[in-house]
Amino acid sequence: MAYNHQTADKVLELLLSKTEDVTEKEMFSGICFMVAGKMCICVAAEELLCRIGADQVMLELERGHTRNMMNNGRVMKDYIYVEDTGFDTPAKLKDWVDLCLAFNPLAKAAPKKRNKPEISNRKL
Repeated sequence: MAYNHQTADKVLELLLSKTEDVTEKEMFSGICFMVAGKMCICVAAEELLCRIGADQVMLELERGHTRNMMNNGRVMKDYIYVEDTGFDTPAKLKDWVDLCLAFNPLAKAAPKKRNKPEISNRKL
């Protein structure tokens, strides 16, 4: 699975500074961070996949360095991909993590699937 391990470490550190309820799971060709059992943010290749809510997605698409997440030809309204130039400073990365954490309590949890083991928390 190809993803930027340094970015994943930074995202994990930012998440753990706000909550202890973080687990990791391989999804979307990357490593996703689950907060309170819900997908929050994912590091995939050289992009972030952020779950920020439909209203925030519309705002961020206008700002650039982003694109909609598509699944089987339809837009996934609460998710947005962010190009690496959109989180190329610690402050920008923190802003994305904060947006994801702000939406997390409003996000619906996906139904649990069997035989999909979660990856335990990594140590920094």
